[in-house]
Amino acid sequence: MKLERAVIEELMVRPAESAGLASRSTQSTTADWMGATKKKYKKVAEEDLGTFVDELTEAQSLFWANDTHALLIVLQAMDAAGKDGTIRHVMSGVNPQGCKVDAFKQPSSQELGHDFLWRSATVLPERGMIGIFNRSYYEEVLVVRVHPELLGRGKAVSKNGSTEKVWRDRYEDINGFERHLHRSGTRVVKIFLHVSREEQKKRFLERLDQPAKNWKFSANDLTERAYWGEYQSAYEEALTATSTPWAPWFVVPADHKYAARALVGGIVVNAIDALDLEPPELDPQALEALARAKEELLAE
Repeated sequence: MKLERAVIEELMVRPAESAGLASRSTQSTTADWMGATKKKYKKVAEEDLGTFVDELTEAQSLFWANDTHALLIVLQAMDAAGKDGTIRHVMSGVNPQGCKVDAFKQPSSQELGHDFLWRSATVLPERGMIGIFNRSYYEEVLVVRVHPELLGRGKAVSKNGSTEKVWRDRYEDINGFERHLHRSGTRVVKIFLHVSREEQKKRFLERLDQPAKNWKFSANDLTERAYWGEYQSAYEEALTATSTPWAPWFVVPADHKYAARALVGGIVVNAIDALDLEPPELDPQALEALARAKEELLAE
């Protein structure tokens, strides 16, 4: 099953066009997703997620067997948008040997001694593998843009103190980096979980009210929430500048977790299906070896 083209087009940030986050819904798509009415939306979304999980399980086996491409899923979002849960549900049927998740937090002193893309480049998925970046090199044009004082760590501020050229250069570097990956066989799928400020507040309060979820809350979450407008502006510009034909952005409404997970599952399955992979063909010698092995087993 494929996610309807109308939904894909609605979620995608068209290259060279504005991301338009302010006008995008955080709750649902306007397209008639899988023919579901609003009343049945949750049920259909959950059923479709199950279907996508099963299809991803099969697709991963074919992906691994071909060993011709890698898949890199870049997942970005505001705090409490559901990144961890999305990964857990969408990838629930994937063989752990063929999938790796990397989370990018505050850079280490070693990482700060390199260019801003270095630490991501060291953990890229190899052919046959699915790699997931829970946050990514995009933090260097998001968090660092909201808090430009962090640029001093990498000595990237211009002599006159302006940072505008820094962001333009980094967008250009990111686009070039992702184009290189695409040309080398790595498909880059970039997803922004678009959550509302109201929903984030609700989820923060749940973490504070439920002892079992207290560990999920950090005082820093509240500090960063105060910069909501600055982050929205940073995301708007970053998504607009880096949504390309070879690595477009998908903006997924995330106020309803069940819908977000199903949409992400559909996007990932579509990305692998687009490769039109076939089971690898064995050479004559390998086929002969299989035939002999079968004869030996039957003769036991």
